[in-house]
Amino acid sequence: MADVYYHDYLQLDRLLSSQRLESEAAGAAQHDEMLFIIVHQAYELWFKEILWELDDVIAAFGEDELDESEMGRVNGRLRRVTEIQKLLLAQIDVLETMTSLDFLDFRDHLVPASGFQSMQFRLIENRLGVRTEDRVTFGGARYTERLHGEQRQAVIASEDDPSIHDLVASWLKRTPFLEEFDFWTVYRDAVRSMLEADRDIVRSNPELTEEEREAQLRSFDQTFRQYEAVFDADKHAALVESGARRLSHRSFQAALFISLYRDQTALHQPFRLLELLMDIDQGFTTWRYRHALMTQRMVGRRVGTGGSAGAAYLTRNAEKSRAFPDLFSLPTFLIPRAKLPPLPTELAEAMRFRFET
Repeated sequence: MADVYYHDYLQLDRLLSSQRLESEAAGAAQHDEMLFIIVHQAYELWFKEILWELDDVIAAFGEDELDESEMGRVNGRLRRVTEIQKLLLAQIDVLETMTSLDFLDFRDHLVPASGFQSMQFRLIENRLGVRTEDRVTFGGARYTERLHGEQRQAVIASEDDPSIHDLVASWLKRTPFLEEFDFWTVYRDAVRSMLEADRDIVRSNPELTEEEREAQLRSFDQTFRQYEAVFDADKHAALVESGARRLSHRSFQAALFISLYRDQTALHQPFRLLELLMDIDQGFTTWRYRHALMTQRMVGRRVGTGGSAGAAYLTRNAEKSRAFPDLFSLPTFLIPRAKLPPLPTELAEAMRFRFET
């Protein structure tokens, strides 16, 4: 077997010769176009790695059962994605060393090329579970319209593939423990008790005017109405129908149960999974916002090279392109540990790590 040489293994001849300056081809090479190309090529390499990690997670969740021993590997893959996202953000810092005038020196040579044409980033969004109906339309057209040929077909086909959102929703639906005791009745009583205690504080607060007191008491009623859907499957179904929820009632209850009892050993890894999914969703949202701010800084209110409304479009897209909105709503329904209903002794024992000789 021949020795492996570093340069050949990484195919550096191909890699380092793949920066073609459009400004140079037009007759006057612009220095900062090299930076622009390398940053975006690096993005695409990291996108490839993210897809590699997400596909492994999808394969794990694609089984009828996710073995408990697989949770560490799945969470490790997702944690790696969150670390890569830090690099994606850091690359914006590097790109912003280029001034607006530096960019304008070669920008017109790029039209109509645009980040909208990144097939890999669209695949990442679909793998995570960003829905077509939640996307900001591009001049009234589907988000895939700026892609060409086989790339467009690959992204459209990925819309029908199982997403991590849907696979996790099915996994949550299979969560044990939920029927082990009448948790939801006890939890509802705890919520009522907590809200009533807060009401008493408001009623007896001498610093509030009567108008302020009435307003805060009304807000408690609104808060409890949000809790009602947690206990009532029909009310939750109405939220799903309206688009305000994505998870089924059972899956949402399971995610809340895991979040409330995260300190139980058996729920450490499941809770870590939910946290990592939120980290990834938040990471891409942050990256989209930073991209929008950078675009505004570079081109102001100009139209984007791909024909969009530039920074304004990117900002709207950042707000809507979320894969796990239900997980971000869970803190609304948390209660202090001191008010959390204790688990039955037998169930608490079953959820602990125990080693006996």
